[in-house]
Amino acid sequence: MHLRSLSATPSASPPSDTDFSLLTGFQSLTLDPPGPDYTSLLSDELLLQIFSRLPISHHVSNSLVCKRWFYLHGRLVQSLKLIDWSFLNSGRIFHRFPNLTEIDIVNACIRTPPNSGILLSHRNLSIHIGTELTGTEFIEQIDLLPSNLVDKGLEMIAKRYPNLRRIFAVGASETGLLSISNECETLQELELHCCGDLSLKGISSCRNLQVVKLIGCIDGFYNSVVSDIGLTILAQGCRRLVKLELCGCEGSYDGIKAIGQCCQMLEELTFFDHRMDGGWLAALSFCGNLKTLRLQSCKSIDSDPGPDEHLGSCPTLEELHLQQCQMRDKPGVKALFLVCEAVREIVLQNCWGLEDDVFGFASLCRRVKLVSLEGCSLLTTGGLEAVIVNWKELQRLRVNSSNKIKDSEVSPALASLFSVLKELKWRPDSRSLLSSSLAGTGVGNKGGRFFKGLKG
Repeated sequence: MHLRSLSATPSASPPSDTDFSLLTGFQSLTLDPPGPDYTSLLSDELLLQIFSRLPISHHVSNSLVCKRWFYLHGRLVQSLKLIDWSFLNSGRIFHRFPNLTEIDIVNACIRTPPNSGILLSHRNLSIHIGTELTGTEFIEQIDLLPSNLVDKGLEMIAKRYPNLRRIFAVGASETGLLSISNECETLQELELHCCGDLSLKGISSCRNLQVVKLIGCIDGFYNSVVSDIGLTILAQGCRRLVKLELCGCEGSYDGIKAIGQCCQMLEELTFFDHRMDGGWLAALSFCGNLKTLRLQSCKSIDSDPGPDEHLGSCPTLEELHLQQCQMRDKPGVKALFLVCEAVREIVLQNCWGLEDDVFGFASLCRRVKLVSLEGCSLLTTGGLEAVIVNWKELQRLRVNSSNKIKDSEVSPALASLFSVLKELKWRPDSRSLLSSSLAGTGVGNKGGRFFKGLKG
């Protein structure tokens, strides 16, 4: 990849001397003459070097000193979150910030009530809303800029910022995304909100794209469809993907299989509130280099995983993260642990339905070295012990906010395991006093330093 020069002959910065000609109407006002400006003897390049070494918190105050410093400050800014669409449409953004490499235009593409004090936040979006809602959605179709206007803005961005590395957009069509693909050869990260299958044709020529986040549907905000068609288009065009996040996306075995077969460099895959058809888990075995799998806020794991012998596995998988997921579907949970049998780290956070028999499926993973449990209120001490005592390679255990796991129920076998762990963080509830409960059991040989704060 080669960065292109934005300007062969950059324009000189404005002079820093204050212009008092506008004050001629105030003849009776006596002003002290300005002192000498020694910075005028320094070149723009030297001043930029000086400013770049100052803390970022000083940039805004420094930009208010004079016009020249204001101009130079704009050349230092590389990341911008756009709020006002007119700032882009008028072209002022290109004069104020000529060297951007990252731009977020999502909020600028959503019409919000002026002076609204109500901020609605979602994991993927934060917007101001009014007090009157005409429908069930916080964002209606009329609140989004038309796709032709968004495409026009993307075309302007592509022409003026050819060195763009990261962009966030909403409601773009194939035309606008195609202009980004053709002009921004160094683009590495893309986040698309409210996108559809056919719009993904526009990024099929982004050969250097490594990180993609597709947000199809967010309940209460907007609803668009990303299905197997879009996933296949993405897979065939962006073969260098390293990280992929699918939020509110539909699909099935075929779409995930296409991702695995085409994107052989994929290392991290995230599903947020997925709407996948039954049987999609079996396609993960095609992701030959996958190292991290995340499921967040998923209402189910897999509604119909199929026979165990057809699931396959991910031999390179190292981390499995489940956060705020429904785990009451036992066949789906079992299938997940079968596919992830080679995993080394398991992190479960605030998952519903994680009872002893459900957590028991984790024993299918024989090579676990780290397990972290937080907010597992249904899991008991016996259910925890039944699984982790069989993990011969376990080195690190973290248990937090799991009220049914009691110090008084820790058996000698479990205490013996604790004594040889490299890391133990044990706080199932606020009253846990593990060191006193396990007196005389040998705890403290290797892990004793973790209990110093608990000793009375």
